Amino acid sequence: MTGVTAIPRHVAIVMDGNGRWAQRRGLRRTDGHAAGEQALFDTVQGALDIGLEWLTVFAFSTENWRRPVDEVRFLMGFNESLLLRRREELNERGVRVRFIGRRRGRVPARLRRRIEETEALTARNRGMTLTFAFNYGGRAELADAARAVARRVAAGELDPEKVDERVLARHLYAPDMPDPDLLVRTSGEYRISNFLLWQLAYAELCFTDVLWPDFRREHLFEAIDEFQRRERRFGAIET
Repeated sequence: MTGVTAIPRHVAIVMDGNGRWAQRRGLRRTDGHAAGEQALFDTVQGALDIGLEWLTVFAFSTENWRRPVDEVRFLMGFNESLLLRRREELNERGVRVRFIGRRRGRVPARLRRRIEETEALTARNRGMTLTFAFNYGGRAELADAARAVARRVAAGELDPEKVDERVLARHLYAPDMPDPDLLVRTSGEYRISNFLLWQLAYAELCFTDVLWPDFRREHLFEAIDEFQRRERRFGAIET
């Protein structure tokens, strides 16, 4: 079996290292988050240039609520303003923007409105799908899916003996989203941090020491080039 030659259909990215980037420059952690915007949109531009169909980025995890209150407050406001600044640009490029994660609870109502507005604005676009995992956790997603399945069983809509992988997958946050072919994590950390636990089962993993604010499209291309040299068997053997 030879290495992969095609562009992956779906790339997922853990955008990590904003705080360390800022601290090394004597800046506030929030300055690192702000600097990450340029990295994101240069990466999005590169993904569009090469015809990537799906790009999913980890923007805010269910665990990130444990960070200092001022940092969390900044991130809520920053994500709201980012959508206001960038959604027309994304819409003009034909990007469909979607969010996965828990919408209710602690997410501010104003930010939820911006999310809904952006999704509605771009819903009919047929270019790349850019998904933000926001207030997202892989375990939370699986728990929510299991709860939805349990409700259907309790209501008599579903035979418990018929519950299998396909049934559970249909109850994930974005059941139409293809599994990522490639996961990229920045900042030199070697873990997936509760990101897309179900969907990453057979993804190729690529780790880079580049801190997220320094990440650019060429780093995405390097990760894809490495992906293309991998052999993907999905549990099978070479024949």
